[in-house]
Amino acid sequence: MGVGESRKRVDAFAKVTGEARYTADLMPEGLLVAKVVHSTIANGWVKSFDLSEALAVPGVVKIVTCMDVPDLPFPTPGHPWSVEPAHQDVRDRKLLNRRVRVYGDDIAAVIAENELAAVRAARLVKAEYEEYAPLLTVEQAMAPEATAVHEEKPGNVLAHSEFTVGEIPYEEAVREDGLTFVDRVYETHPVQHCHLEVPVSYAYEAEGKIVVTTSTQIPHIVRRVISQALGIPVGKIRVIKPYIGGGFGNKQDVLYEPLNAYLCQQVGGRGVKLELTREETLACTRVRHGLKFHLQGAARKDGTLVARKLTVWSNQGGYASHGHAIAANAANMFKQLYQDEKALECECYTVYTNLTTAGAMRGYGIPQSCFATECLTEDMAYAIGMDPLEYRLKNCSKAGYTDPHLGIGFHSYGLEEAMKKGAQWIGWEQKRKDYENQTGPVRRGVGMAIFCYKTGVYPISLETASCRMILNQDGSMQLQMGATEIGQGADTVFTQMAAEVTGITEDNIYIQSTQDTDVTPFDTGAYASRQTYVSGMALKKTGELFREKILDYAAYSTKRAAEDLTIRENQVVEKETGAPVAALAKLAEEAFYSLDRSVHLTAEATAHCKVNTFASGACFAEVEVDIPLAKVRVLKLVNVHDSGTLINPKLAEAQVHGGMSMGLGYALSEEMLYDQKGRPLTDNLLDYKLPTAMDSPDLHVEFVELEDPTGPFGNKALGEPPAIPVAPAVRNAVLHATGVAVDELPLSPGRLSEAFRKAGLM
Repeated sequence: MGVGESRKRVDAFAKVTGEARYTADLMPEGLLVAKVVHSTIANGWVKSFDLSEALAVPGVVKIVTCMDVPDLPFPTPGHPWSVEPAHQDVRDRKLLNRRVRVYGDDIAAVIAENELAAVRAARLVKAEYEEYAPLLTVEQAMAPEATAVHEEKPGNVLAHSEFTVGEIPYEEAVREDGLTFVDRVYETHPVQHCHLEVPVSYAYEAEGKIVVTTSTQIPHIVRRVISQALGIPVGKIRVIKPYIGGGFGNKQDVLYEPLNAYLCQQVGGRGVKLELTREETLACTRVRHGLKFHLQGAARKDGTLVARKLTVWSNQGGYASHGHAIAANAANMFKQLYQDEKALECECYTVYTNLTTAGAMRGYGIPQSCFATECLTEDMAYAIGMDPLEYRLKNCSKAGYTDPHLGIGFHSYGLEEAMKKGAQWIGWEQKRKDYENQTGPVRRGVGMAIFCYKTGVYPISLETASCRMILNQDGSMQLQMGATEIGQGADTVFTQMAAEVTGITEDNIYIQSTQDTDVTPFDTGAYASRQTYVSGMALKKTGELFREKILDYAAYSTKRAAEDLTIRENQVVEKETGAPVAALAKLAEEAFYSLDRSVHLTAEATAHCKVNTFASGACFAEVEVDIPLAKVRVLKLVNVHDSGTLINPKLAEAQVHGGMSMGLGYALSEEMLYDQKGRPLTDNLLDYKLPTAMDSPDLHVEFVELEDPTGPFGNKALGEPPAIPVAPAVRNAVLHATGVAVDELPLSPGRLSEAFRKAGLM
């Protein structure tokens, strides 16, 4: 019972049968419909509107423009709020924006009686602009003549940071004779999350509150941001999050909920529905940051890594969203994964441009960083003529490593074992030999990449979570978590954890996927691979308190000492012998209805997490490259993860499969493309090349299962890590197959053919 067993998902039946109800399923009859009017320029100002034709559409109730909304800038990222002003998220967003900063910026909204009227009217809203030249790259945005995207940031650098490791600078560290140098630029481009359920919400006023039901990863943070955006108290806002059809970080931003709440106010509290189209979702929500890395490295002929230097530029797009955290996180992994003998230097720039705003996406800067880091690592191994696996084993961070700036360390360590396990599965040694010196149009290769990933956001930001347990009259339990199930299986593992710590069996534990900020305990939400770790700490703490309260009542009822009792399989039993003392159902009934001592047994606790730990792992890929077609086919792919104790091994495997699929798309096909005006060209699922099941090889998963002493049940991060190492492993396999190093994602046919031509292969 409990932790470590492959249990069926608690929401499986509801989702398979259609019983599970998502935001769109819950909408009451009679809602008004809102549609956002988006700008048709990427950079400039809205000078005026002509609403006459739009207002004449039958069924239009009201049109609100950027001239009408409150002058209350607010932040959108799903971060815990900081009580220190210097650490608060950037407030650079308004409900509707007169200053246009991205193509498709939100400049007005139509409210109508039905969908057709809202869509027709939105198309008829006419805006006059003062237009500036779009700034689409960091180079354009940082040029002296560039227009400021945000007036308070002339030069368009949202933030800049740097750090060093070692007592001497890079330039001095690399002066010794006989070193091999690699100096390269690696680049990743924006991609979209492509969750099945588009952002959707509905808002209405009831009992003096604005109630917003929404598809979000962060209901409690949505509540706070609506308060900031509308200038009303938090207590007057209620946010409800039902089942959610995926988020992957896009719904870790507060996207359109504040606007929907405001529109509801504008029509006297009537219910308003605001649902995005797929095109709006791709073009007007958030994307993964495109990062450009200039990396330098120096190593000795024996493979010793002497020093490295990183400069990274992050294309933030029009609004701050998660801002500099992404670039800083990318630099941190560059530092944490390998250990330089003498020196490491990192410098990071996050730059406002006029592309789609970039925010959180699965991995939070680490997929980009892993690509660049593992390309450099591979290229250095090639430069000195050393086997890439041997080079990594020699230079990767070792057991006991602690980040010198953040204090995060490997409390359990399986990175080297993960590499060896993956190499054995793929047949590394033999295939590296078999695929040497190939000729011909179709060639094969094997490649690898490794990664490390922290669990949660401490100490960079607050980590806190709460849990509540309630004993029912029949001895079953209501389990309430502020942590959100977004498809990853959180509710299932929370149920297993609760069974483990309380002794109540899983079939007697009832957990709701719906979070309601008026009822649900506080939790910052689903992000940073934190929930089984941080929210799990809150659950364990609550469970221990809950069990203690039950046993205290059992001691009173049975006239025994509480310390001699425990709970197993829904029975209060003697701790030493296991002999039954009282059925929990009978005890619960007595606790509720006793004329002598009636007690409603509940427990609630908060975990303020002040510890962190590294998960790590490796990916190995075997590919076949058709050079004339510039096409890569992945033949075999394996991820090996060091994620501590697995709460539910089957769910863990499924989590890795999903991440590997996402990593394949990142590697080979996915990319948000824009024209010279900044208009998205791939804002639909026909032009955006999302891989399907037909594009995927069989995915293999292995684990190095080591108990982590900091995890509530020996566990640590697994949610995001599977998506991290796939792209560089595939790139490095292509290098092995062809001898061509492609330094930019995705490895699309156009990009590959250009590289192959330069190398003389085509």
